[in-house]
Amino acid sequence: MADDPYRTLGVSPDATDAEIKRVYRKLARQHHPDRNPGDAASEGRFKEIQGAYDKVETPEKRKKFDEQKRMANMFGGGRGGDFGNADNFGGASGIEDILASFMGGRGSNPFSGGSSGTIFDQAGQPRRGQQRPQQQQRGSDIEAPLDLTLEEAQSGIQKPFTIGRRKQCGSCKGGGCSKCGTQGVIRKTSQITVKVPAAAEHASVMRLKGMGHQAPNGLAGDLLLTVRIDADEGRHWEGGRLIQTVEISYSTMMLGGKVRIHTPAGKIVEVDVPPNSRSGDRRRLRGQGYNGGPLDVELELQESGDLTSEQQAALNALRDSGL
Repeated sequence: MADDPYRTLGVSPDATDAEIKRVYRKLARQHHPDRNPGDAASEGRFKEIQGAYDKVETPEKRKKFDEQKRMANMFGGGRGGDFGNADNFGGASGIEDILASFMGGRGSNPFSGGSSGTIFDQAGQPRRGQQRPQQQQRGSDIEAPLDLTLEEAQSGIQKPFTIGRRKQCGSCKGGGCSKCGTQGVIRKTSQITVKVPAAAEHASVMRLKGMGHQAPNGLAGDLLLTVRIDADEGRHWEGGRLIQTVEISYSTMMLGGKVRIHTPAGKIVEVDVPPNSRSGDRRRLRGQGYNGGPLDVELELQESGDLTSEQQAALNALRDSGL
């Protein structure tokens, strides 16, 4: 899908909302026009960053974009932007509702109790009095994120979670009535408690049986919760591995040295910086990551603020020396 905000912001699609906000603020400060007066490239980059964040700045906007992307992928990407507009589908509010709208009315709705049809013989003639056996339809699954802090994921938690789903209409028991618009199901919102086990893995999926949408006959799909662990300031996940960024001064980058960091394991450790290091270089610390796993420390050149007269003189000397 064009103009992917995750790619523009440089974050993973399974990043937490808090991580996305932190990355946006950092990039916005870096490319803000006030900080880069007269720089058309930075101004253009700032507008891209702002536009990307506008698509995912709230859970509601992010859910809408993710559903649009799923629909675009499902239908070849040709009309991805149209599928997110519920008005095009009679007020459908989610991907499951949109799919149901594509299927037509209640008789062909995948969430209905099914329909009967004629069985044909080998000559193609209908056999009267015979019908297809009715199949009980199962409601669709619900996919949603579950954001946790490092502490919550590490120790486990009973997490409140608000869920909106279709449930069998209590008035007609799935038969169809005016209250449910003849669909046999109505949408309800409720709060449940999700038991998250200790040491839950980032991007893992928890399946809650029978907590998805119900079909009119009462059979329900599952609730699939994708665990998203917020790694805190300066950290992010990459393919299941925890990365921690540490800012290094230019002199330390060139000459080498040591830098102290706070690790997710709750310790203060020193990281060796070899001479002639570059931004993006990584050092692996075993046992210092989440749940006793490895932690990759990524070096980043420290942004310089206002220089003192001594620093200015030192830089002038370096420039005169050809460095």
